[in-house]
Amino acid sequence: MRGAVLHAPGDVRIETLDDPEILHPTDAIIRTAVTCVCGSDLWSYRGLDPVREPRTMGHEYVGFVEEVGAGVTAVRPGQFVVGSFATSDNTCAHCRNGYQSHCVQRHVMGTCQADHVRIPNAQGTLVALDDVPGEEFWPGLLAVSDVMGTGWYAAEAAEVRPGSTAVVVGDGAVGLCAVIAAKESGAERIIAMSRHEPRQKLAREFGATDIVTERGDDGVARILDLTDGVGADSVLECVGTPEAMSQALRSARPGGNVGFVGVPHGVAVDGRELFYSHVGLRGGPAPVRRYLPDLIDRVMTSRIDPGKVFDLTVPLDRINEAYAAMDERRAVKALLTP
Repeated sequence: MRGAVLHAPGDVRIETLDDPEILHPTDAIIRTAVTCVCGSDLWSYRGLDPVREPRTMGHEYVGFVEEVGAGVTAVRPGQFVVGSFATSDNTCAHCRNGYQSHCVQRHVMGTCQADHVRIPNAQGTLVALDDVPGEEFWPGLLAVSDVMGTGWYAAEAAEVRPGSTAVVVGDGAVGLCAVIAAKESGAERIIAMSRHEPRQKLAREFGATDIVTERGDDGVARILDLTDGVGADSVLECVGTPEAMSQALRSARPGGNVGFVGVPHGVAVDGRELFYSHVGLRGGPAPVRRYLPDLIDRVMTSRIDPGKVFDLTVPLDRINEAYAAMDERRAVKALLTP
């Protein structure tokens, strides 16, 4: 089969790899319908995460079940399924508490930019649709497997409430999906921080009421100006840099909350400053599996359309173009077709 391999920063290739096989009774093999490049893949592509040896890439997927292990009864061959970037048995204590992304059997996917994928913990990870959805729904369902679920967790962690004011820091795919999540959670005012006009337009389409282009001290001052000096009830940090975290924490009101889902790189939080701010802070890898049934339903009923974050579609064989376009911010998110 074909699969993406990152050899070094800026060097991603499609190569012929061994077809995946059932290794454990809890495995399934799927044929990918569509897959994609994630913003978090760019950390390695840019060399900000070390690339010590060639490695396969990709953690977002939807597809058709081709084979299941003896212990998998929840899905069967031929079904169209959606899964999470972090697999889970969905039965351990952490899963039962709603944090499937911290499952004791967790396996973080990293082979999904490929024709076929082995899914560990398939029984607890995969959610099958009743029927094969029309291809027009595939991008939205693919978004649900990571960026939409991650944006949803940002809103939950930041405790977005009906009638509240929410700020979204970051205008990548996760940030844009966080705007959807804030809207669906009932936020009355949603302030999206973005300098990129096409992304601003999509943020407004998703429900943003205000756009802030300033950054750093000026960005915080603008948020305070828009909130009559109070600050936001909820801030959704969707980047992972020190600057984004600082801006998020300083944009929240005393008693407000920050949900951070951007994978932190170089982020350090001053405990004393946090203590005196009265700002709550929660984040981590999103428990996407918990949200899958609800988000799938919202996509299939056209209540939300997170698939709009895919503004570039290329064949898998041209994956280097997808990475380059996202790296250069010419694309929000690249969809990969077989």
